[in-house]
Amino acid sequence: MKLNDAVVLVTGGNRGLGKAFVEEALARGARKVYAAARDPRTVTTPGATPLALDITDPDAVLRAAAEAPDATLVINNAGLSLGVNLLTGDLAEVRREFETNFYGPVLVTRAFAPVLAANGGGHFLNVHSVLSWISFGTSYSANKAALWQATNAFRLALAPQGIGVTGLHVGYIDTDMAAAVTGPKVAAAEVARQGLDGVEAGTFEVLADDVSRNVKQGLAADPSALYPQLI
Repeated sequence: MKLNDAVVLVTGGNRGLGKAFVEEALARGARKVYAAARDPRTVTTPGATPLALDITDPDAVLRAAAEAPDATLVINNAGLSLGVNLLTGDLAEVRREFETNFYGPVLVTRAFAPVLAANGGGHFLNVHSVLSWISFGTSYSANKAALWQATNAFRLALAPQGIGVTGLHVGYIDTDMAAAVTGPKVAAAEVARQGLDGVEAGTFEVLADDVSRNVKQGLAADPSALYPQLI
């Protein structure tokens, strides 16, 4: 699909990568861009339409779908990283991450799929992570892996309705979430550009940096190659 004249909704559209998606969609000529956030007053991008949305609240998701009946592209961007150890960490925090990173996008997709279908089809873009495919022992890897499979399932289920689904994988992005990371980071604007390029091309998956490309390639090898610390 083309972004020109599209109606875009970005979850977590008030900051970081979400804000970059909002800006890039507007730059590509989107007719309207809903910047969804728990507190719509935090949306500061000129030209964006603030929309109240807590993706962990089923009722809030349904209200957002009713308030954005013209949407043709939904970007499941909102995410949470708590650094919780999956084996020893607080199980409540593990569940909190899953509510945001897995169940949130699932709720949004289920609510907006009929909206996109009613508008003649459209597209979902889901923000994953290289940690969908490699683990640091945290629950973040587990919920991002689950979202990857949900993306694949939705792609199969929605194709007959003329709705495409693209998954976006990337390592560290230069946003507040990765502020403490000292390694290489990709600019949020560059990730947003590649993600929307993938939407316009109808690509199944976008690998937005060398880290995600190298890890994806490594999946074809013995798994031990991805965990040298265990050898």
